[in-house]
Amino acid sequence: LNTFQSSHLPLGPVTPDLLMTPSDQGDVDLDVDFAADRGNWTGKLDFLLSCIGYCVGLGNVWRFPYRAYTNGGGAFLVPYFLMLAICGIPLFFLELSLGQFSSLGPLAVWKISPLFKGAGAAMLLIVGLVAIYYNMIIAYVLFYLFASLTSNLPWEHCGNWWNTERCLEHRGSKDGNGVLPLNLSSTVSPSEEYWSRYVLHIQGSQGIGQPGEIRWNLCLCLLLAWVIVFLCILKGVKSSGKVVYFTATFPYLILLMLLVRGVTLPGAWKGIQFYLTPQFHHLLSSKVWIEAALQIFYSLGVGFGGLLTFASYNTFHQNIYRDTFIVTVGNAITSILAGFAIFSVLGYMSQELGVPVDQVAKAGPGLAFVVYPQAMTMLPLSPFWSFLFFFMLLTLGLDSQFAFLETIVTAVTDEFPYYLRPKKAVFSGLICVAMYLMGLILTTDGGMYWLVLLDDYSASFGLMVVVITTCLAVTRVYGIQRFCRDIHMMLGFKPGLYFRACWLFLSPATLLALLVYSIVKYQPSEYGSYRFPAWAELLGILMGLLSCLMIPAGMLVAVLREEGSLWERLQQASRPAIDWGPSLEENRTGMYVATLAGSQSPKPLMVHMRKYGGITSFENTAIEVDREIAEEEEESMM
Repeated sequence: LNTFQSSHLPLGPVTPDLLMTPSDQGDVDLDVDFAADRGNWTGKLDFLLSCIGYCVGLGNVWRFPYRAYTNGGGAFLVPYFLMLAICGIPLFFLELSLGQFSSLGPLAVWKISPLFKGAGAAMLLIVGLVAIYYNMIIAYVLFYLFASLTSNLPWEHCGNWWNTERCLEHRGSKDGNGVLPLNLSSTVSPSEEYWSRYVLHIQGSQGIGQPGEIRWNLCLCLLLAWVIVFLCILKGVKSSGKVVYFTATFPYLILLMLLVRGVTLPGAWKGIQFYLTPQFHHLLSSKVWIEAALQIFYSLGVGFGGLLTFASYNTFHQNIYRDTFIVTVGNAITSILAGFAIFSVLGYMSQELGVPVDQVAKAGPGLAFVVYPQAMTMLPLSPFWSFLFFFMLLTLGLDSQFAFLETIVTAVTDEFPYYLRPKKAVFSGLICVAMYLMGLILTTDGGMYWLVLLDDYSASFGLMVVVITTCLAVTRVYGIQRFCRDIHMMLGFKPGLYFRACWLFLSPATLLALLVYSIVKYQPSEYGSYRFPAWAELLGILMGLLSCLMIPAGMLVAVLREEGSLWERLQQASRPAIDWGPSLEENRTGMYVATLAGSQSPKPLMVHMRKYGGITSFENTAIEVDREIAEEEEESMM
């Protein structure tokens, strides 16, 4: 095999570097290679904004601030940024590189090593389950958005039909009957009863096994949410790539407005101090480091297939190295700013109610649909601020949902391009209809119980197993040197010691620690005082295990398709497929150079691929392959 040569970016002498080693033609973006049949982004900014919108989601608003203040305040930023460096950035870049190099979705990309195609199937299962309940959260946001279009917010006062005698307004401390309650600890706010008794109508359910009736107002909001998503992904990335110009940027304007309004309120500084006052003794706790890693892992969306899918629509030489740092660091900064906006208002709220900040601070839906709406009622022009807040949540949620649906559609159409690609819009519509129907149980009186179950198990330990498998398959089976060489061919840089060390050791070790921690610290699901029955817990565990089991199932299928002894089948199944490599002929150079397989071949096939990659012996996986590539590089420098 001739030494690797690229018609665009010739391989020069490679010298070690901490991050990347640019070649003479390094940091460039060439826009000459659009895959006409599959489609591409219409511009580089489409991809960047889509990634920002995908990563900056609801978790930045309702999870990061709460995790920060419960894990050391400002001191939490130390493990947070360290985990970003050793886990977040490397895995983010790895997933983007896989997608851009191959121009394939989460299933077809496993031509890199068909033995692990089950990891792609597991990605689809996880992202499908998440998409079902994530759009229900968007439906709740739409419900509150419409409710904010009134002169007075409906959760501002007691005395409505859904309120009970325990309802207590903060103004005048009067309950629904105008009588001061004897036990203040047993009271609930109007916003809490509006959420639980009116929006969810959870009193109509006896538990997860008896969900009750469908709430038609929620059913219509869920339908509207799916219609919006479908219209935005109707033409694939060409339509969603334009929508994100608004949905990925407008939340920053609203966040800035909420931040300015929040810090000007009396008591705001009290909340900010509570949020960021460093408590460095927390750093001695392993829980804080695990929480930081979990926040990074889930906020960047690694392992769901969205990053891989978005990158697959890039041109071959798009500078995803630069984009990786822009998105990951921007996501972290956004989370911190969101904390200021949230806790400044919570500080004001705690002063108005005369209670400590920790008694009003919550995470998750409790913050978005109970605490913050209650805080809005204390402000002048409360419907205006409420509308802005929920419109921000809507745009944040939609960006992530676009990615989830595009991942599913792209993965399946890449597997069956001749049948589905010409009818991609119809297929997208069918996916949306199917997921809407499956999500109807979430619109029942007990729908929140099912949502909690899906949230707790659909993307928990199964997602970590998928990411660990992906990382090890690429670096240990396909080969770290081979993968770095592909990146050099694509970008003109070669990953240096930092990325290689993270991919080989630090990132998998961190993920393994997260997996062990999640198993050891496992706690049954609960919602408020409700404890899930044993059968529901078992269902959740099976849901998580199913995604894990798809990996060995995929291995079994891949091995059965090969011939020879078991070891020979493993070797053959672990090697790259014959057509692995860049999708366009002009990008196939070096070991990917194309040659006609015969007169009947409709297009060139890569015939040099089976020599490289895969399991080569019992003692190692891709070590011998890496050694051969290193020897070739040494020869090229002589």
